[in-house]
Amino acid sequence: DSDFSTRWSLIKAGFSRKLNRASPSKPQSASRIAKRQRSIWQRRFWEHLIRDEQDFMEHVNYIHLNPVKHDLVTAAIDWPHSTFREWMARGVYSQDWGSDRMPELPDWSVRD
Repeated sequence: DSDFSTRWSLIKAGFSRKLNRASPSKPQSASRIAKRQRSIWQRRFWEHLIRDEQDFMEHVNYIHLNPVKHDLVTAAIDWPHSTFREWMARGVYSQDWGSDRMPELPDWSVRD
């Protein structure tokens, strides 16, 4: 199936319903209430078909480096919700990857 918008809409809605039951939400703006939105989701996404092994690794690097890029941690290995350690165990990354200097990422990665 290639209907990414509908699929993600259903995933977000199901997760949000379960989250609402599990934890009461914080006060929200009138706009968010009217649109039935919580601040856990970004409003948009972009889809991309992985073209080859290099493109795949560029995306994996981007994902692993995102917490560093957004100043949540100082090194990729420090983000607890990442697959970075798993990839490091496979020999793809060294322990200090993404800590001393930011690896160069492709142009598409500057989207925020």
